[in-house]
Amino acid sequence: MKTEDDSKTAPQVDDDGKPKRTGNALTATTHIITVVVGAGVLALPWAMAQLGWMGGIAVMVAFSCISIFTYNLIADCYRYPHPVSGSRNYTYMQAVKSYLGGHMHIACGIVQYSKLAGITVGYTITTSTSLVAIKKAGCFHRNGHQAYCKFSNNPFMAAFGVLQIFLSQIPNFHELTWLSTVACITSFGYALIGSGLSLGVLLQGQGRPTSITGVEVGLELSGEDKMWRIFSAMGNIALACSYATVVFDIMDTLKSTPPECKQMKKANVLGITAMTTLFLTSGGLGYSAFGDKTPGNILTGFGFYDPFWLVDIGNVCIVIHMLGAYQIMAQAFFLIVEMGAKMMWPKSDFVHKEYPCRVGKGTFNLNMFRLVWRTTFVMIATTVAMAMPFFNEFLALLGAIGFWPLIVFFPIQMHIAQRQIETLSLRWCALQLLNFVCFLVSLAATVGSIHGIGHNLSKYKPFMYKQ
Repeated sequence: MKTEDDSKTAPQVDDDGKPKRTGNALTATTHIITVVVGAGVLALPWAMAQLGWMGGIAVMVAFSCISIFTYNLIADCYRYPHPVSGSRNYTYMQAVKSYLGGHMHIACGIVQYSKLAGITVGYTITTSTSLVAIKKAGCFHRNGHQAYCKFSNNPFMAAFGVLQIFLSQIPNFHELTWLSTVACITSFGYALIGSGLSLGVLLQGQGRPTSITGVEVGLELSGEDKMWRIFSAMGNIALACSYATVVFDIMDTLKSTPPECKQMKKANVLGITAMTTLFLTSGGLGYSAFGDKTPGNILTGFGFYDPFWLVDIGNVCIVIHMLGAYQIMAQAFFLIVEMGAKMMWPKSDFVHKEYPCRVGKGTFNLNMFRLVWRTTFVMIATTVAMAMPFFNEFLALLGAIGFWPLIVFFPIQMHIAQRQIETLSLRWCALQLLNFVCFLVSLAATVGSIHGIGHNLSKYKPFMYKQ
């Protein structure tokens, strides 16, 4: 017979014995928007300029449609073997192991966690770029348009890294909803400011000529360079559409009624639709305003940063968003390393013991392994960012690396295994055709972005870059 105390404590845990999840489709949509409306949106006008109206719109819409389809396949793989009643897969690796077996989950883990680590580097670069833009705007405003206003990104990266060391001590993903909400709001803020400033340029009649095929080949751009830029642009768009690295972490925040897969599918449609609308608006307006001269970061392209106060607000929004988005990405990476450490050293106090610390009116649990490991990771990510702070090319590389395996290959293979789709059947052939085409796109984008990074490294010395 249940007592009154039992009835009070029973609802506090889920079917797996963990604290009861309270997320829903709306909170999942917020997490999705926080991740996808990130650094990548600032590079979309540049990507549109390389691809032109026809290619830019087609690629953005195609990537979004593919994403909705494959993320819905992923949603059905949160539980195994049945999407509603099976046992939970807490990570992407675990889902791949459950459905595909063998060593496929190791390949998945290498790609996923390499990309997560890389994205934190990309966010550090993005933050420093925005902070330097704020400082340059103030410099031009005080000293005039002829002033020398170039500054090193390194001090800003170091300051961002120090702040992330403190934020990284937040124990887990479930406690990031407040940070994700703030980051989501600010992401729309800077995206709308960038679009609004571009619209202002157009309304003043100062828009530059555009083309259905993008930047024209000529004296300033060879055919070969045009090809490399197109490949890199596809990588930028691929990154902007991606949240596969944290998709299982998002699903693991959802309450179990209605089924997680149904809530996540709704969140996928809402999040990607909002994302696509914003991307097309931002990319289209930015390209219309700047034409062939569209900058890699749209908020750094408005002449001498006039109106400087509005550009500053946009860049402040970017910095706030990066603070939250960095943690959403990093927490998934932290989790897998800490799970491995606990399995490897099950009796170690250094790894397992929590030390309650009073912070204001609340209590904060400090773990020594978490403190040392996360601090070390943030320091390494910050150092790598200082060594090669190339905004567009680095973001394109991250997008290209993760697009095919995480958004297309593994979801399709898990779907085939889950539904037991017969080899060489019509559905099987259609899925594998999509798989192959996306592989070619991802390969081209990877090669293009590596070429761009190599080209920049040949011109700039590591740790000496100024903008």
